[in-house]
Amino acid sequence: MGSAGLPLTLLLLVGALDRIPGSEGGKETPGGAFRQSLAAGLPPLRLPVAPPLLGTMGPGVPPEGFLLSAPPPPPPAAHFLYQGKAECHFFNGTRRVRLLERLFYDQQEFVRFDSARGEFEAVTAFGKGDAEAFNRDKRLLQDRKAEVDYFCRYNYEALQGGPVIGRRAKPTVSISPTKLDPTSPNTILLCIVRGFYPVEIEVRWLKNGRPEEEGVAFGEELQNGDWTYQLQVMLETQPQRGDVYTCQVEHASLEAPIIVQWEPRSSNSARSKLWTGIVAAVIGVIFFAMGLSLHLKSKKGPPSASPPPTAAEPLPLPASHPLPLFPSRHQRPFNLSPPQSRVSP
Repeated sequence: MGSAGLPLTLLLLVGALDRIPGSEGGKETPGGAFRQSLAAGLPPLRLPVAPPLLGTMGPGVPPEGFLLSAPPPPPPAAHFLYQGKAECHFFNGTRRVRLLERLFYDQQEFVRFDSARGEFEAVTAFGKGDAEAFNRDKRLLQDRKAEVDYFCRYNYEALQGGPVIGRRAKPTVSISPTKLDPTSPNTILLCIVRGFYPVEIEVRWLKNGRPEEEGVAFGEELQNGDWTYQLQVMLETQPQRGDVYTCQVEHASLEAPIIVQWEPRSSNSARSKLWTGIVAAVIGVIFFAMGLSLHLKSKKGPPSASPPPTAAEPLPLPASHPLPLFPSRHQRPFNLSPPQSRVSP
């Protein structure tokens, strides 16, 4: 059983997106286009307090004062981009909210504020001095902690009628078997879940109706670029004939879990070998039966014939025709004596 990711993240580019004059292209309006696109037909959105801007020395050197309107003029031949991003991570609606304010210098994040920790933290060595300076400002920390309600929760309610909050996309589920080592009895089963939103999802493997925990590995949720995600959950097992493997997926967009089953099947070569063995066994049984029959017949031998009667022995008479004890006058008595030869004179 696994749960993937966070239900919703709002990523806003806020007040400190400025290209420093003297670089390649003048100024850009801080977050203006983004605000216009989100606020179309929706209540006005709030932006967080502009992040503290750096002094003239760049990252790693805390400025003496925090400028909340425009940065000071850069040193000669400066070429860099200073950017602030505010992310709101929502767990179970607005019950649990986490604010991440990330500061970038020359396309590299160097310091961030995490509402879960309640303070700024350095991401790189260049941001260590800035994080220490920001944490010494108690008022700045209070403002950042208050943005969890003022910025995140407020905009969540404001966007309820838009295309982000309340959006649901149903996942599609498929199972793909593969073998990493042809000589190994283990088989890798991949449960591939695609096209779901929000990102929170639960995927489980079952074998013959029972949950499988050993050999299960969860991949990372990958963004498809269209507000949907995909996820792969792997199961390494030794399938036996008759086993049934099930990938069960539960998601907020589904009224009932999606269940996809897979059963091991014999390959063509295995099936051909099986049928060859069956045919050979049948032929063997037939030849064995024929050989046994011939052997039994030869053991009995030919039927014995009764010897012919000799002249001295009377012919046997059937029991159904007994000889009369006293012959009648119309009958001649049988002469059972052997015939005598006549000698002519």
